[in-house]
Amino acid sequence: MHSWTQRLLAAATTAAVLLAAVCAAASALDSFHAPSVQAQAHVTKINRFHKQINGNDKVTLTFNLSANLESVFTWNTKQVFVFLTAEYENAKNSLNQISLWDYIIPDKEHANLQVEVKSKYPLIDQGASLRGKKVQLVLHWYVMPNAGAMIQDRMALSEFKLPDTYTS
Repeated sequence: MHSWTQRLLAAATTAAVLLAAVCAAASALDSFHAPSVQAQAHVTKINRFHKQINGNDKVTLTFNLSANLESVFTWNTKQVFVFLTAEYENAKNSLNQISLWDYIIPDKEHANLQVEVKSKYPLIDQGASLRGKKVQLVLHWYVMPNAGAMIQDRMALSEFKLPDTYTS
């Protein structure tokens, strides 16, 4: 006969193995999920474009963003971290990425975004190479699951050109 401690240990081990199997299945099933995100972003106003004392260009802008991220949610999704970046090239780097805005979507009910906001973070370039530069807005999202690996994706949205002269 087995003692009650041995039986409790066997039951706990079985439960842990079953939980690990369910987590592995959830992670495997998420890899087959193909979301169809729809999004648009446009710069509505360049609030301020100036050269800082240290010689760097700094831009603050206002943009509107509409995005439907409901399709990224599955039964295994805990939350989604979404952010908008400005991407451009210059002589020093082939790719510069600056985060302009971010948001945490806690559930599917809050996944349909319609915002017009001033950039949460300014676009600052190390140097004076932003005048007349073409900048592309890109939406990124990270799906944080309850179990399994985090999934990331991105979508290029629109392009705009910065002015040739400083505004202030």
